[in-house]
Amino acid sequence: MTEMVFGTVASRSGEPVLPKWWRTVDRWALSAIFLLFLVGILLGLAASVPLAERNGLPQFYYVYKQLFFGGISLVVMLLVSMQSSKTVRRLGVFVFVCCFVAILALPVFGTDFGKGATRWFSFGFASVQPSEFLKPGFVVFSAWLMAASFEVGGPPGKRLSFVVTVIIAFILVMQPDFGQAALILASWGLMYFVAGAPLVLLLTMAGGVISVGFVAYNNSEHFARRIDGFLNPEVDPRTQLGYATNAIQEGGFFGVGVGEGTVKWSLPDAHTDFIIAVAAEEYGLILVLFIIALFTIICVRSFFRLINERDPFIRLAGTGLSALFAMQALINMGVAVRLLPAKGMTLPFVSYGGSSLVAAGIGLGMLLSFTRTRRQTDMSDVFGIDRTPPRIIRGQGKMDE
Repeated sequence: MTEMVFGTVASRSGEPVLPKWWRTVDRWALSAIFLLFLVGILLGLAASVPLAERNGLPQFYYVYKQLFFGGISLVVMLLVSMQSSKTVRRLGVFVFVCCFVAILALPVFGTDFGKGATRWFSFGFASVQPSEFLKPGFVVFSAWLMAASFEVGGPPGKRLSFVVTVIIAFILVMQPDFGQAALILASWGLMYFVAGAPLVLLLTMAGGVISVGFVAYNNSEHFARRIDGFLNPEVDPRTQLGYATNAIQEGGFFGVGVGEGTVKWSLPDAHTDFIIAVAAEEYGLILVLFIIALFTIICVRSFFRLINERDPFIRLAGTGLSALFAMQALINMGVAVRLLPAKGMTLPFVSYGGSSLVAAGIGLGMLLSFTRTRRQTDMSDVFGIDRTPPRIIRGQGKMDE
């Protein structure tokens, strides 16, 4: 009866991993993810060539690196998506703990690469941004704590997750990395709302965030400069936002043509933060709408699959991961069209960046695992009620209670 109502497919005893995974995974979302990666390679061919030439490197140096890290990301995503929810939970908690220790060590061992924010560990041949890996681990860790609070006699998971969230947001703001801190707070707030948080508490939190932003504006030159640039009605055409705005306007509906765009020669971050400007200029509104549609397919299908999920942990973790993915894309594109202040955030699975690609692969692998079709338990299992029918003991004329 459950399968008729929820459209799930019961797992078959002894079924091999790959056939079972293929039968239960969301193939529409999986296809959209692969298409996003291909779009990223297409745009990388256009956007990264000028940067390679400026740095005296082969023309397609950054494209090859994106293919390499993208391949690792896809493999990791597929492997994670094949795991059970319990295994993914353990992986998420492990990733969170490791990354939490890493961001604590950034002030001592980290570097800013001249960008004014200490966010990376440099190993000479490569660099790692631990906050990218922290995000999916944080969502799973917070969902685990929140789900534990639903158990009879369970810990105060919601309050514990709130304390952890505030600590992480504070550490990220100190880097400073206001964009990642905002993503952490927003994803936690959405999970807390789904877990049954009162509206008054969420409004209080929003007021607290605004207050912190006001303090940061008055005490951080880095933060104030970005807010002032966003609020200024006149856009300096020589700034990154000015170049991006002009590129989007020039692209129109069909674009100026493949390889004919000029913004990639002006923007230092055309292959990362402003990749959508390159897409809009060379391929026009058509490609931008296609990219938005791919993100929408991934997130909406995930939410629809999670609606019928009865396991609190899976429901909360899946919601947080999907929201995290969608909000990062929204922030990146919102900055490019000047709807949001500049935040230095990549477009998931499209922008260049090893840490961003691999971390997105881990997060999407977790999301695909949580949204796989599975047999739903009875509601009594969720609330810890024993509904096991009484056993009849042979040779006795009564029930074993």
